[in-house]
Amino acid sequence: MAQVKRRQSVVVDIGGVKVGGTHPIMVQSMTNTDTADVPATVNQTMALARAGSETVRVTVNTEEAARAVPKIVDTLRAFGVRVPVIGDFHYNGHILLKKYPECARALAKYRINPGNVNIGRKHDDNFRTMIECAVEYGKPVRIGVNWGSLDQTLLTALMDENARAAEPLDARAVMHLAIVESALRSAAAAERYGLPRERIILSAKVSGMQDLIDVYRQLAARCDYPLHLGLTEAGLGAKGIVSTTAALAVLLQEGIGDTIRASLTPLPNGDRTEEVLVSQQILQSLELRSFTPQVTACPGCGRTTSTFFQEMADQIQTYLREQMPVWKTRHAGVEEMKVAVMGCVVNGPGESKHANLGISLPGTFEEPVAPVYVDGRLLRTLRGEGIVAEFTGILNDYVARTYKPLEPAPEEPSEQLAGAV
Repeated sequence: MAQVKRRQSVVVDIGGVKVGGTHPIMVQSMTNTDTADVPATVNQTMALARAGSETVRVTVNTEEAARAVPKIVDTLRAFGVRVPVIGDFHYNGHILLKKYPECARALAKYRINPGNVNIGRKHDDNFRTMIECAVEYGKPVRIGVNWGSLDQTLLTALMDENARAAEPLDARAVMHLAIVESALRSAAAAERYGLPRERIILSAKVSGMQDLIDVYRQLAARCDYPLHLGLTEAGLGAKGIVSTTAALAVLLQEGIGDTIRASLTPLPNGDRTEEVLVSQQILQSLELRSFTPQVTACPGCGRTTSTFFQEMADQIQTYLREQMPVWKTRHAGVEEMKVAVMGCVVNGPGESKHANLGISLPGTFEEPVAPVYVDGRLLRTLRGEGIVAEFTGILNDYVARTYKPLEPAPEEPSEQLAGAV
């Protein structure tokens, strides 16, 4: 793992998952189902947890959603899924938490947006009510500032103060300052209302990469609360993935960030777990955590006009991800394994030697042989139509021989619960 000096923060316990301090940077996600639809929300929460989300947030915006939360949590537990469920509150959280104490108790953490309650106005009774619920039920809180719903009273006051300054800042800098101040002042208010420091996490989300970096650098320098990182609306496809990666990588490399989310916009009926995989890959690429064996594959060129090596690389990558839920319960350290699937003789043998397990496939006009390397040494040369199956067999043998066996875990429950709750 990379030797990045982490910013020191207090440690927060979220339903048994520790965040902050020297604990691993946590990956989280959020459902996009109607929370009142218990089967759909349970199924998606299970899928996200199975993909590696270490907490899962659900929207709690209506009385129906609040009533559903205990059923969702109980059903997850009945199927052996222990992922902490977080409640996302805006506008009416003070009403729902008071009216539905079973919901308040079932959730592992509350997320409060200070811009969408009455903090900073004539009084902050709604914010205070939510904090008092967190105190009563022993729950941590993420105070999540968002520049799309920033406390306008605070922003106006800072803008006015800046206008009177001898050397005023530009409007963008004042906006950044307002975001940071909103988070810190809200945290201070939460502590005044009895919420212990070790139950507070902060986030300050924006949708621009450079804005995010600037805001979190300021926030990290001014407090020791754990920080949740993420662009608030990363976007679709490549844009969302690249923007999230570019912003989070800078901050994580500087030791800033204790929990992350890739807030990707899915395609219609798209796979919500993609955001979990992106977050994991960011951490693994930075060598901050390991989640699954990594496949190195060349991009292809005029020497590799056949698509065979591309197909094989995809098959191997898919196979590794499919095997990981089983392997991680049986083989310690298998997530650190590196596999190379290369397309020609130029870099194939060399790159294969750097991996734990590598295969160099024949490029166009090359001799139709595929040498396989294990821990830098040539094991054998494969030929013919069964290369993929033979390589997969070698891969399975390597895992069984190399990684320490663990006690088998109980069978995982079925994901399809519709009609069962």
